Amino acid sequence: MTISIGHRSLRITSPGNVMLWLVAAFHMLLAAMLLAVLFSVSPATAADDASCTGRNILTDLKESDPARYAAVVKEGEAVPNGKGIFWKIEKAGIKPSWLLGSMHVTDPRVLDLPPRTQAAHDAADTIVIESDEILDEKKAATALLMKPELTMFTDGTTIEKLLSPDDYARLEEGLKQRGIPLAAVSRMRPWMISSVVALPGCEMARKAKGVQFLDQKIATDAVASGKQVKGLETLAEQLQAMAELPTEFHMKSLIETLALGSKMNDVVETMTDLYLSGDIGMTIPMLKTVSPDGADEDSDYAAFEQRIIIDRNKIMAERAAPILANGNVFMAVGALHLPGEGGVIELLRKQGFTVTAVN
Repeated sequence: MTISIGHRSLRITSPGNVMLWLVAAFHMLLAAMLLAVLFSVSPATAADDASCTGRNILTDLKESDPARYAAVVKEGEAVPNGKGIFWKIEKAGIKPSWLLGSMHVTDPRVLDLPPRTQAAHDAADTIVIESDEILDEKKAATALLMKPELTMFTDGTTIEKLLSPDDYARLEEGLKQRGIPLAAVSRMRPWMISSVVALPGCEMARKAKGVQFLDQKIATDAVASGKQVKGLETLAEQLQAMAELPTEFHMKSLIETLALGSKMNDVVETMTDLYLSGDIGMTIPMLKTVSPDGADEDSDYAAFEQRIIIDRNKIMAERAAPILANGNVFMAVGALHLPGEGGVIELLRKQGFTVTAVN
């Protein structure tokens, strides 16, 4: 697949993967949240249908290509700490704490925490999330407006100058379906715009109607109960991580998202099913199957993994350690930050904590 960026052509060997990695690991609703606040997207202008229509990609793959499905399962099972989203954190002399791998969506299946997880949340003294700034969306958006370079082009560049006429038309239609005029976001950085067209219409509809995504709900419930809520990152730091990836990377993400169209609904539905079953290690192997040839772009993924996952894992683990040292903490971070040799679970173990999965 070849795309045009301005007057340049760029070869993409793996349609879809770049954006899908970002959807899997990053707070895509964070960007959607900011756009909703900044441009006053209302329930009346957002997508009206709050039902999701995606199909599970792996269910179809199991029937159509059993061998490839088996390979996905095998790769997922080989990921360290890739099974389970709820973990117990222990160290001698302090009360146990709890770690939940979250999914940044408004899906009611995700919001409905299992009884044991809910009980741990309710009994905790302190709640830790990626960023406590999500408790006040308008305040967060206002603060980020003070650093426009993180979300917008400040050199006169517009998205129209970077897209071909066909891609520009597809983008305009995709945003229209979500109640956002293209003119309003023309100077936004590509990944901000991608976050909106990547999310299923049902997510945008629920968000516009005031439904909180999981991390927000966890934090809001904690505040209502008089608990202390602490963040591990600032929203500016999260956006900075995205901004540091090359513009070409983000342009590929945007164009690939437009090319995938309604298939994004299937991707999100499959990620949700994997999340609910605790098969987090299968997320990236699953995303590879979305490409026609199953290949992925190693250089792109390496850059993404280092900056968006590994670097942030280290920050989360380092900042969580002194909070966990007090015991009785309930911590929730994106589920894709948990598994792997460089995941939060392994990093906490290196700090002397015992971390075990809870069924």
